[in-house]
Amino acid sequence: MEITKNTTMGEMLDYDGGIAYILMQSGMHCVGCPSSIGESLEEACMVHGMDADKVLADIKEYLAGKDKK
Repeated sequence: MEITKNTTMGEMLDYDGGIAYILMQSGMHCVGCPSSIGESLEEACMVHGMDADKVLADIKEYLAGKDKK
């Protein structure tokens, strides 16, 4: 699965639950909130005043690290 800024929070978390840790480390502590599941990564970052490009890069780095194992 390719994760982009348009990927919903629910899609990302269904794909890999470990992404929740990355989001929480970035400051997004609402990953379990039902209203966040339908938001895109970009929308969720905007609501929290976060840089979506940075968060996306962190998610991709996490996933790339898993692929190497």
